[in-house]
Amino acid sequence: MLVDSHCHLEYEGLAERQSEALQSARQVGVSAFLNISTRRSEWERVVGTASRHDDVWASVGIHPHEADSHDGLGKGTLLAAAEDARVIGIGETGLDYHYNRSEHETQQRLFRMHIDVARETRLPVIIHTRDAEDDTYAILAEEMEKGMFPALIHCFTASADFARKVLALGLSISLSGIVTFKNARDLQEIAATLPRNRLLVETDSPFLAPVPHRGKPCEPAFVRSTAEFLATLRNESFDDLAAATSDNFYALFTKAAR
Repeated sequence: MLVDSHCHLEYEGLAERQSEALQSARQVGVSAFLNISTRRSEWERVVGTASRHDDVWASVGIHPHEADSHDGLGKGTLLAAAEDARVIGIGETGLDYHYNRSEHETQQRLFRMHIDVARETRLPVIIHTRDAEDDTYAILAEEMEKGMFPALIHCFTASADFARKVLALGLSISLSGIVTFKNARDLQEIAATLPRNRLLVETDSPFLAPVPHRGKPCEPAFVRSTAEFLATLRNESFDDLAAATSDNFYALFTKAAR
């Protein structure tokens, strides 16, 4: 069985056919889903969906693109939301300097606040990073010095050096359909060597549909195509990779029940 460790079930393309998409995924062996939030206004819907489905879990957090519009969000608000029984992760949060939709300082401040909540709750922080490797690593290293916390780099597309450094800090890495793209040779080289006990898979749906579904809106069922590709890439059986990535999900997101 597989776990889609990162999907956006409230986004256009999935929200209007949520039940159908979840059932399609279950039929191809996906046994659990982590429904990710990106802004405060989504939290109630994200948690609500998780409350209606025993195999769906939720995260609460603010995406770096949304940082400027959440500059006043207090730690207490995030802590209170994290108390819900269906909330198993903090995020997604992090740094995105590619589009610069929010001020870097605001992104960094909110990123550190999410880490503080993750440290206090022991819920993993789910990290988005794009064109911000140096600052992301610096913040992670500085915050780890203050006290350990569980964390995951989602939809990994960074460098091999960044992978080595975050793995050394104890983080896990999740791969999306991007790893199946023909122009993702560097990422494929990294994916082939990632330690099995730190590897997760995801769709980031409705974005980034893997081969052979390119051009379609992504959905949780497509995590199987990513896992099949990774199994071949890593010279592992599909069943072994599926079992390992699922075990890693539950080892990291300890609040989730199998």
